Amino acid sequence: MIIYAKRDMKNPIENLNKIFDSRIRLGIMSALIVNAEVNFNELKELIQVTDGNLASHIKTLEESDYIKVEKGFIGRKTNTTYSVTKAGEKAFKAHLEALEQMIKSME
Repeated sequence: MIIYAKRDMKNPIENLNKIFDSRIRLGIMSALIVNAEVNFNELKELIQVTDGNLASHIKTLEESDYIKVEKGFIGRKTNTTYSVTKAGEKAFKAHLEALEQMIKSME
C-alpha cells in the first residue's frame, strides 16, 4: 500500500479554468450544458445581464472554442443561437470536478 504525503497530492485549485471565473461565463456554460442550444435573448434573461455584457462574455467563450455561434433568421428577424462544443463540455466538466474536489477536501 502506497501512502502519499499531502504535499505530493495535486492541489485541485490548479485544475480550475480561469475562463470560468466569471459568474456570467459560468452561467452561460451552465445553461448550454443542460440545453442543446439557447438563443441570445434567452441567455440574457436567464443570466440577467445587459446585451453588451453578455456579448463580451460570449465572445471570450467563442474565442476559446468552448461555444459555437450560429446566426440565422426567423422570418425577417435575426436569431443567434449558442451551443457548447465538445472541448467546452470537457473543459467545463473538468472545472466543476476541480470545484467538487476543493469542497470535498474542506470536509
